[in-house]
Amino acid sequence: MPTVSEFAEHAQPLERQGDQPLWAQLELELRRRMELGHFTERFPTDRELMEVYEVSRHTARHAVSQLGADGIVRRARGIGTSVDHRTFERSLGALYSLFQVVEESGVSQHSTVRSLERVAEPAAAERLGLAPDTELVSIDRIRYAGDDPLAIDRIWLPADIAEPLLDVDFTHTSLYNELERVMGRRPGEGWERIRPKIPTAEEREVLSLDADEAVFSIERLGVCKGEPIEWRHTLIRGDRFSFVADWTAGQRSELRLRMTN
Repeated sequence: MPTVSEFAEHAQPLERQGDQPLWAQLELELRRRMELGHFTERFPTDRELMEVYEVSRHTARHAVSQLGADGIVRRARGIGTSVDHRTFERSLGALYSLFQVVEESGVSQHSTVRSLERVAEPAAAERLGLAPDTELVSIDRIRYAGDDPLAIDRIWLPADIAEPLLDVDFTHTSLYNELERVMGRRPGEGWERIRPKIPTAEEREVLSLDADEAVFSIERLGVCKGEPIEWRHTLIRGDRFSFVADWTAGQRSELRLRMTN
């Protein structure tokens, strides 16, 4: 059974002087370690997290509660916290671009922007490790391939770095291309969760779906040099896309998004 010293062996220190809250840093650190296969025998206790990462009990519990909210870990009275192997996902590798996937299929790609504005969105701010009242830049758009609606894309970024995007025409461009063009930065790491979802009546109408058709719900946290800069929730038509994982023995898998007819 792992000891505190063994948990500490692979720990990366948290940034004490940074703007990102310690609980958010700890959450990302725990996700990183689980993706590497750590905590398979048991998950560290709150006290062990406090000792290894030099944080308060409140910080440790807040970080773990976020993992619990995502179904990655579960707490049981008298047993403690454990990785929930029923729902835990391992990273499948390279970051894909919906814009690139559609373009490479030979179909023209464009978007209709429903809103592009500064907002206060506490849930998104929390995902970005920010105070709930932090102003964000919000992008809400419908993605098309030819004349067919393919996805509803909702994105939130910290306003203090993303304000120049308010002047961007997103009709035919990708967010990451614009981030790099305008600010010289784009996410280079992060995590993503993909789930099937039954769309609401409004979502079904926007995506021109029949009553029995489902969508993929994709949540993504984009991180640039250790700083979360993008929280995204995308609904993609399940009848037009499939997710494919290429793998080679002894190497990390790579996830690809494939457009179908």
